Amino acid sequence: MRNLTTELQSLRIERRPNANPWWTRVANVVLLIIIILGAFRLYLISKRAAAWEVETVLPTLQSLTVGRGTPVLTASGYLVARRKAVVSAKIQGRLAELNVEEGSRVREGQVIARLDSADYAAQVDVARAQVQRTEADLAEQERQLRLTTDLAQAEVVSRDQLEAAQSRVRAAQASLTQSRANLALSEANLENTYIRAPFTGVVVKKMAEIGESVAPIPPGVNLSTSSGAIVAMTDMATLEGEVDVSESNVARLKQGQAAQVAVEAFPDRIYRARLRQVIPTADRTKATVTVKVAIQNPDENLKPEMSVKVTFLEQVEAGRSSSIRTVPFIKVPKDAIASRNGATFVFEVSQDKRVHLVPVVIGNEYQDQVIVKEGLTGSEILVAHPSDNLKDGDVVRVRG
Repeated sequence: MRNLTTELQSLRIERRPNANPWWTRVANVVLLIIIILGAFRLYLISKRAAAWEVETVLPTLQSLTVGRGTPVLTASGYLVARRKAVVSAKIQGRLAELNVEEGSRVREGQVIARLDSADYAAQVDVARAQVQRTEADLAEQERQLRLTTDLAQAEVVSRDQLEAAQSRVRAAQASLTQSRANLALSEANLENTYIRAPFTGVVVKKMAEIGESVAPIPPGVNLSTSSGAIVAMTDMATLEGEVDVSESNVARLKQGQAAQVAVEAFPDRIYRARLRQVIPTADRTKATVTVKVAIQNPDENLKPEMSVKVTFLEQVEAGRSSSIRTVPFIKVPKDAIASRNGATFVFEVSQDKRVHLVPVVIGNEYQDQVIVKEGLTGSEILVAHPSDNLKDGDVVRVRG
């Protein structure tokens, strides 16, 4: 009986405390929330990483002052320089050095090139040696003359011998003069191997390379097709506008008349000018007269052969308004303009780092800038190089 009771007690199941108390359940819930928040954070990070990385630029707001006086007429033409030259060598030779490129600024007298001068240097040495020899010969003849003179005074030699000694001295003097002239000619030829700038200006064209043979250019030869020239130079300080005016309008122009010069390459700039010269002949084929205007405020942007429009102005009378007005305009880098399906637009970056497509109307282009006529106010932040896959509303990250 005791054994049965003991066995029944061994089969009894004892109850243990609760394996999952309340604080364990709370910890599991908090851990689950942390995992969810971490996953959401990773999602945001991955989305941000997938955003477009872009560079931004700012539009430039400028103004243009126009209308100084009443326009009389407008003529088209080009920028030309009053002072320009095609530089060539004075002697024929092979080009050994060329110290300039297109756009190089040079001073008057500066060496811009050099010919191979080994033979000319040798000629100088020969001529110098000849001078030394004739000088020594002259000194000897003068010594002989002094001795002959003393002997003639002592009546040891005849008068004829004295005159012969004097003739030998004069011949030696003439030979020395000729030797010195030959030396000067050789030195001049050696100096001519150095090609120097005839005036202060800018090299606008290079016409020869090292190793080529160059030669003097005779007068009347077509410089554009002739060989032998080295560089073409222009004095940028003498640039002026040269336009053709109809014969019927020439009478409306006066010497010194004010004008405005607009360069097509830089539409945001207006240059002041004065009528300098009316060429005293007409072109019968075009029925025009060439007129030249001197630019009063030139800058480094002006280049020869640029297209210009010259507006001649009538002087404003006393008491009348000069009708000066300021025209604002906006320009942006050319790379910020995008075109798709015939539409032109830019991408503006908003404060929430999203891009918005803004249609624009553009005008003239010059250098790396484009004038925007409509669509911008000048305070926008634009995408510098928009990708072809960039769309309206995309999230972007600004580089830097």
